This record gives sequence, C-alpha cells and structure tokens, in this order.
Amino acid sequence: MMCDRLAMPAIMCLVLWVPIVPAEVRAGIQPVDLRCEHAVDPLGIDALPPRLSWRLESAARGDRQSAYRILAASSPDRLRPGSTDRWDSGRVESDASVLVAYGGEPLRSRERIWWRVRAWDRDGRPSPWSPPALFQMGLLGPADWEAEWITDEESGARGAAGGEPQPAVYLRREVRIEGPVRRATAFASALGLYELRINGRRVGDHVLAPGWTDYRRRVQYQTFDVTDHLREGGNSIGAVLGDGWYAGRIGLAIIVPGGPIRGLYGARPRFALEIDVELADGSRRTIITDGSWRSTIEGPIRRSCLLDGELYDARREMDGWDRSGFDDSAW
Repeated sequence: MMCDRLAMPAIMCLVLWVPIVPAEVRAGIQPVDLRCEHAVDPLGIDALPPRLSWRLESAARGDRQSAYRILAASSPDRLRPGSTDRWDSGRVESDASVLVAYGGEPLRSRERIWWRVRAWDRDGRPSPWSPPALFQMGLLGPADWEAEWITDEESGARGAAGGEPQPAVYLRREVRIEGPVRRATAFASALGLYELRINGRRVGDHVLAPGWTDYRRRVQYQTFDVTDHLREGGNSIGAVLGDGWYAGRIGLAIIVPGGPIRGLYGARPRFALEIDVELADGSRRTIITDGSWRSTIEGPIRRSCLLDGELYDARREMDGWDRSGFDDSAW
C-alpha cells in the first residue's frame, strides 16, 4: 500500500505537465527552400513581376497546401502581419507554390525585398512562418546605368587591320572609401568577355561572362555582392577583357562565307562596371567605369580567342596590377 500511495502522485504529475500546443502551430506542413525566379536569394532580378516559389514538407501522408500568405518588406524586421511596407498577400485560397507572381507595388532598380510565406494544410491549419528570404532587383532600364563603356584605345587596331587575335585588355582604377562598408553590389558587363578583380581577388566564378547574345540588340550583365571585397581606405578595381564572340573569330563557313570571321560585332572589346556602395553611416557612393580608368594591352595574355586559343607570355606578368599602390603610370 505504501508503494501505491507513493506512485499515485508521480502519475498525476505526468498528466499535469503534458504541454498544451496551440492549434496554430500543430499543422505538419512547412514551407521551405524559398526561391525567386528559381534562385536562392538572387541579386540582379529583372523579371517584372518577380515570381516566388517554395517547397512544402510534411510528415503526414497525402498532406497538401490549401492556402498561403506572403509577406514582403524592405527589411527583415518588418516581416510581421501589419508591419510590412511592400506587400501582404493576405490569405489566398490556393495550392500554388511555384512561380507565384509578386503582387506588391512596382519595384525599383536596385531595390532589396525580404519575404516569407505561411501555408495552410489540407485541414486548414496554418504552418509557422518560413525563415526570411531575399531578392534584389537589377538595373531595369538603360537610364539606370551610370557606367560608361570603356576600352583601350590601341585595342582593335591589329584585329581590324589584319584579322589577327588581339592581346587582352587590362583595366584598373584605384578608389578610396571613407568609412566602413555596410554593403556593396557590383553590376558588370562586357562587349566581349571579362574577369572582374577587386583588391587582388577575383569576383564571382563566371567563365566566359557575360555570355553570347546578339550584341546589336541585347547585352547581358552579372550582379555580385562585393561587400567582402571592398574595405575602408584604398581599393583597387581591375578587369581583364578578351575578344570573345564580340570581337573574336566566330561563325561557320556554311553560314558566313569565308568564315569563321573576326570582329562580326565590333573591332575591340569594351567593359562597363557600376558598384553601389553603402557605408555604415548610411551614406552612399557609386563607382563607375569612365575616363578616369587606366588601360594597357601589354600584359601577359598576348592572344585571346575562343577558336584560336590563348597565348600567355609569363615574362610580361605584372605582379600586383590588381592591388592598391601598383605603378600604372605607363598605362
């Protein structure tokens, strides 16, 4: 009997300590893997309107989404019902979770949007809110570009005259940034091919950027987060240009008589770069390609052609050309 009396209170305690879970979070469904235009936290989006997607996970067999709600805001701390400043879809009765069009106010160039989603399961129970996701708009029109196309004045002379592969163009500029960098975004493009470098480091992992297009109608560009590349004080920004499809040898003989030919679109490659810098104090600065940059074709890449290959002369290497303090007086 003594054992029974001692055991009874323990059983009662177990009953009293069973947690009461609110119905709002009991739904097994959960939105995950948020994407914009099929990419995770993409930069440089130019689709209007952008389209949002997410996957749904649930431990219940046959579960499905019966409704969703999307919140979008200019900062993650505003992603709360009643606090969003860009878009609140409200509850939408739909099982759609792929390429759902953004329904907020028209988006502007360079604008950053944070968003999250909640889903309701087949029984009408809401999920927790997903973790925040991000997308940033690109430069949506030609007027939004401040950068100028630049090249080396001597580049193209040999190619235009004799149809020979040309040396790569090296471009550089040094800039000072007065204060800690909070965020920096680079928009880069080329007529031809480019490799962007900042303070001795390559930016991005692209090969043959910006890609082949009909340059007479459309030129692609890439967007990079370069916050970690820039620093307070002196900075060096550089680029290497190749002929690529723009000024190099392209075309098949069955399409272009006498082909492949060189310089179908232009005689010399060109480069355009714009870097938007936001400092810790909230001030902003824009770095662009213009007439203040310096250039040379006397670097180690003596030939650069997609069909004819590359000729590299290591005797011409220019140590530190993409770092601050390099002597470019001969450029």
